[in-house]
Amino acid sequence: MINLQNKIRVETSSSSMSDLVFLLLIFFMITSTLISPNALPLNLPESSSDTRVKQDLTVYIAFDEAGMPAYYIRDEKTLVARESLQDELSKALEGSAKDAAIVLRADKDMPVEEVVYTLDAVNRINDADPENHAHKVSLATVGKE
Repeated sequence: MINLQNKIRVETSSSSMSDLVFLLLIFFMITSTLISPNALPLNLPESSSDTRVKQDLTVYIAFDEAGMPAYYIRDEKTLVARESLQDELSKALEGSAKDAAIVLRADKDMPVEEVVYTLDAVNRINDADPENHAHKVSLATVGKE
């Protein structure tokens, strides 16, 4: 009987495979940070469709009689001062869901600064208690007819 001194072993080196996996991991981590820039997340519905968003709270921004921006919460009768907008939004959102949807209805000619001020107020509410607040803001548009 013949004994083979040299046994054949089937082995592969996994060191090059692990290097490749780490390179791919680094590549995807770098590209994923470049894809999503730091910006306010806005849900802008198409004006040509009839998409409806769940409305837990509605904020109106319109011009008053003097031509100045005026903030209204819930309906067009509850006027809120710009300085107390965050406090009034916080009170209005008490008891609502963690991810309540706020629909922002702004006049077409309203400066972007006023819309951003409202978005910042909601973001400050979310940042104050991130475990209990993840409210989202949607900009309402009018559909084409």
